[in-house]
Amino acid sequence: INRDRFVLSAGHGSMLLYSLLHLFNYGLPMDELKSFRQWGSQTPGHPEYGHTPGVEMTTGPLGQGIGAAVGMAIAEAHLAARFNEDGFPVFDHYTYALAGDGCMMEGVSSEASSLAGHLKLGKLIVFYDDNEISIEGSTDLAFTEDVGKRYEAYGWQVIKIADGNDTEAIAAALKEAKDDSSRPAIIIVATQIGYGSPLVGSADTHGAPLGEDNLAATKITLGWPESEPFTVPAVLQEYLAAKANNMQSWQDEWNNMLKRYHNDYPDKAAELDQCLRMDLPDLLNDEAFWEFEGSSATRATSGVCLNRLAKRLPNLIGGSADLEPSTKTEIKGKGWFDEDRKGHNIHFGVREFAMAAAANGIALHGGLRTFCSTFFIFSDYLKPALRLSALMKLPVIYVLTHDSIGVGEDGPTHEPIEHLTSLRATPDIMVFRPADGKETAAGYIAALQRQSPSCLILSRQNLPTLEQSGPEALKGGYIVRDAANPELIMMASGSEVEITLAAAEKLSAEGKAVRVVSMPSFELFEEQSDEYKESILPSAVRRRVAVEAGSSLSWYRYVGLDGIVVGMDTFGASAPGKVLFEKFGLTPDNVVSKAKSLF
Repeated sequence: INRDRFVLSAGHGSMLLYSLLHLFNYGLPMDELKSFRQWGSQTPGHPEYGHTPGVEMTTGPLGQGIGAAVGMAIAEAHLAARFNEDGFPVFDHYTYALAGDGCMMEGVSSEASSLAGHLKLGKLIVFYDDNEISIEGSTDLAFTEDVGKRYEAYGWQVIKIADGNDTEAIAAALKEAKDDSSRPAIIIVATQIGYGSPLVGSADTHGAPLGEDNLAATKITLGWPESEPFTVPAVLQEYLAAKANNMQSWQDEWNNMLKRYHNDYPDKAAELDQCLRMDLPDLLNDEAFWEFEGSSATRATSGVCLNRLAKRLPNLIGGSADLEPSTKTEIKGKGWFDEDRKGHNIHFGVREFAMAAAANGIALHGGLRTFCSTFFIFSDYLKPALRLSALMKLPVIYVLTHDSIGVGEDGPTHEPIEHLTSLRATPDIMVFRPADGKETAAGYIAALQRQSPSCLILSRQNLPTLEQSGPEALKGGYIVRDAANPELIMMASGSEVEITLAAAEKLSAEGKAVRVVSMPSFELFEEQSDEYKESILPSAVRRRVAVEAGSSLSWYRYVGLDGIVVGMDTFGASAPGKVLFEKFGLTPDNVVSKAKSLF
């Protein structure tokens, strides 16, 4: 847990990482290197976390590695502040990232680097491989800014190296970076792409093999001994084995120190162990966690859940993209990280993409459970990092509020329409849109139980506490109103459950046998047994209506081609939320009218 972290933000250089993992005996045999980018190999085209031993993060989408490295540095600083004692540096490591020109062009690196400078993350060191080449050719085509001055403005230490092959200069730069613990450091290293080959300096070397003749010439230039391909000279193997043994002694020293820490600080050590094990309390049987009544927005009940969780989970940390007063995501009484490294709340600023990328880094570091928050509409800004959360199966909780036209007066720019469908279409993400406080509690429990990201989709407007809601929501879909031998099934999520229940009452008064199903999570529902799903949505009942203030597309899997979706396939408008629900047909009367057309 106290190892230095290395993130290859320029993930297309994956073979650099794979070759080093092989040379340092990380369990990556030579046959895997020979199978580079082939089916079933451990050496995919870009590094994949959990797939290749020693890879700290899935990279490839440029710039995100820097964002995650910022999160890793936040995690180190927070854990060090909480657990270190004099003579016991339990957490005392650096986070390194290797970035290229493309990373520097991507906006997420700017967001993340600005945040890192503000937070003074002195144990973050970024190497910038400044070879002045991108796929289309020289960076002069589109990228001529002074990166060093930009990073100086961010509050970083900027160190320049004129020759990327000068190992003594690199070692001196590392020492200089570490000597200044008050600022993150960027080491700008001038290099030549394809160094040593006949194609040196050419963009052609970016993504294409050198070819046999050029490879032979490169080996001669670099003084590599003549040998069969994929042969490592014995002298190099011996040198690296000695290095590894030396590093093992450092780890042994740390392990011994940790044993003494457990003896000298047993209470802190117990809490640390709890954090590292990622222990979960028994929330399902914790009656206080489920206590909700009256009418409240689910963004507000989410805030209640977060604070109840914080009392039960010592490793909960997170924040919002400058929207905490609206998303209700402050953990009360737990402090702010920018003021005190022990703080569990993080001001991310208006940086949704960097926030999510940093949350990935916090989760990757280990020992902490993390969440991040913004308005649901701005999930567009963070989606690439959310997708990486899913690829890496990281249990980041995304708290996404203001979930529909219920936003009201802010208008169509702030009213999500297609977003639920988009997230539901993304593999390995649990989308959970609760109808009340008890369903919100179920959403958090489900999120904490998963080894993958979760998106809690929450209302701005108040919603009533439903009589039938509760732990059954953990199944993703369950009955909240039933009738003997139902002839019509109506289903909804979130705020539209209230509308659907009101419509069902009107239909029932007219003699229709109506079942209402709350469907907070398609993903959880699909994980249930076939028997359970059939008991909730019996195939014999063909009359089906779904109601949701968003795109209709995803609901047809449950209503079928003969069913009806009362949804929105247009953008919203600016007006009070209640007016918008009426104007766009999301009312009990319109739902009743649509349902009657099925009879």
